[in-house]
Amino acid sequence: MQDNSSPTVVITGASSGIGLGLAQAYLARGFNVVANARTEERLAAAAKQLGNPARLLGVAGDIGRRDTAQQLVDRAVARFGQVDVLVNNAGIFNAKPFVDYTEDDLEHMVATNLKGFVYASQAAAKHMVARRQGHIVNITASIALQPNQQVPAVLPVLIKGGINAATRALALELAPHNVKVNAVAPGIVDTPLYTPEQHGFLNGLAPAGRIATVQEIADAVLYLTSADFTTGVVLPVDGGMSTGKW
Repeated sequence: MQDNSSPTVVITGASSGIGLGLAQAYLARGFNVVANARTEERLAAAAKQLGNPARLLGVAGDIGRRDTAQQLVDRAVARFGQVDVLVNNAGIFNAKPFVDYTEDDLEHMVATNLKGFVYASQAAAKHMVARRQGHIVNITASIALQPNQQVPAVLPVLIKGGINAATRALALELAPHNVKVNAVAPGIVDTPLYTPEQHGFLNGLAPAGRIATVQEIADAVLYLTSADFTTGVVLPVDGGMSTGKW
């Protein structure tokens, strides 16, 4: 059963943390939500938290595979008629000294953070260009805008920084087709990735003196998907972390 009356968003990495918060926020705005996670079990747990609404479709699979990305768009169109927004949220953040990164660390980060962005954006862009409308929002990282000596994270900076640059380049390429491409660059966000015991240290990393809520990240993404004359923007949501040395 299709619902062509509501806009549709595809969210990668939607089973927990920022991705789950984005799914909640878009559902509250009346969107159809196509949620991706690596396994059916993760999607089932997320759907339970979201209340299993009729406007939710789960698609399991590794977003680092081209066929998974294409399936996301194809199943969204089959169920809801179109894709209006893609949020490239799936990502791995692995902070450690540069010399300690392993071959597996690099391969996993490239597969999820880089290939996931490329394949999902390609599939969505083809559909959006044909419709002459759409929004792509990439979730990157403010540490790629302003590295922090207390948080060694060269590989995430390398890949997320590249996606920040690619956001601007793709925005230029797709602007004539009325497809907007932007990014939200979070600082540290209150997700299950961090324990309450870590919050004291993490709060001190931002000039604002605290970490972000998931809702604050979702609010920024929602703004960009409603801003029809805004494209090529990398929007930090980090309490001032990326403004410079402090």
